[in-house]
Amino acid sequence: MCELLAMSANVPTDICFSFSGLMQRGGNTGPHKDGWGITFYEGKGCRSFKDPLPSAKSAIAKLVTEYPIKSEAVICHIRQANSGAVCLENTHPFIRQMWGKNWTYAHNGQLKDFAENLPVKLHIPIGTTDSEHAFCWLLDQLQNKFGTKEPEPIELFTYVATLSSQINVLGVFNLLLSNGDCLFAFCSNNLHWITRKAPFGEATLIDAEVKINFHHETTDKDIVTVIATQPLTQDECWHKMTSGQWQLFCLGESLASGEA
Repeated sequence: MCELLAMSANVPTDICFSFSGLMQRGGNTGPHKDGWGITFYEGKGCRSFKDPLPSAKSAIAKLVTEYPIKSEAVICHIRQANSGAVCLENTHPFIRQMWGKNWTYAHNGQLKDFAENLPVKLHIPIGTTDSEHAFCWLLDQLQNKFGTKEPEPIELFTYVATLSSQINVLGVFNLLLSNGDCLFAFCSNNLHWITRKAPFGEATLIDAEVKINFHHETTDKDIVTVIATQPLTQDECWHKMTSGQWQLFCLGESLASGEA
């Protein structure tokens, strides 16, 4: 299956270190060679890069590792296709507009009979993946429940957790979702997270010979949370989420969590 990566931070922060490790799993140290994508939020806008080529061999991915785009919310995905052809329209993350915000979504897993069980009306998929179809269904449900006014984050994402649990019944549904303000993660079977804050230390990537001392790159006030399918570093303590668990982060800190 695919692998996920996301970041939530209280100050604009680049994700070059983590992405340098993840991209190697896209056709080099891992089998996820069927495309990749990453979305950075910048104010109310977002900047997205996608490529149906393996991330380990993608010139665009190399650019991302060398171009320190700073953001407070990032979602990334490397794909191992199991639903839908290998092409740009089937490459995560998917982005849709709702309530005047860009919603970014990435999924790891596989869903059975998704078209029959998740009928969509308002948001129509562009590609042919189970992932994008589930995203469109989720947005339909949010709009049907809350109408034209976005609710407060806790109410909104608690309901997203309920919807995620319903989708999860169809197979495996590890989810990352952001509206630029909050970052939501739902674990079906495999997600890890780590929050870095003062006192900062060193970290070494698992998939690349890269080591960093965060103390030299940060201030004492910085808070950065990284979420990934599998831990990206070998010398830090990552938290493994349990099946059905969800986490909501805002500006690097946990805003809410629960068991769906």
